[in-house]
Amino acid sequence: QVQLVESGGGLVQAGGSLRLSCTASGLTFRTYTMAWLRQAPGKQRELVAAITSSGSTNYGDSVKGRFTISRDNAKNTVYLPMNSLKPEDTAVYYCAATRYYTLSNPLAMDYWGKGTLVTVSS
Repeated sequence: QVQLVESGGGLVQAGGSLRLSCTASGLTFRTYTMAWLRQAPGKQRELVAAITSSGSTNYGDSVKGRFTISRDNAKNTVYLPMNSLKPEDTAVYYCAATRYYTLSNPLAMDYWGKGTLVTVSS
């Protein structure tokens, strides 16, 4: 059974930082593209960042230069340090995994975590 467990969400003031972590089990972690996606109230889910099994990264336009995705295959964990947070970053952040990542459909994931809430106050 595949499990993706997120941690690190919370309340932070605008301009502050948080680091999200996601630990995976039940899959061959090193062979999967890992991603962070988010969904704000009333908005569609969107890609935040993805990192392939080879280490290539892809970011949503709104977070480029502020967020950095990384992975530790020895720990089955993917990280998302988030800096210079803005109120518009407020959302539920989901960790997700897929064997077959494609830029043409970055939301297509095989497995999802339950999400962690990030709230950025102005």
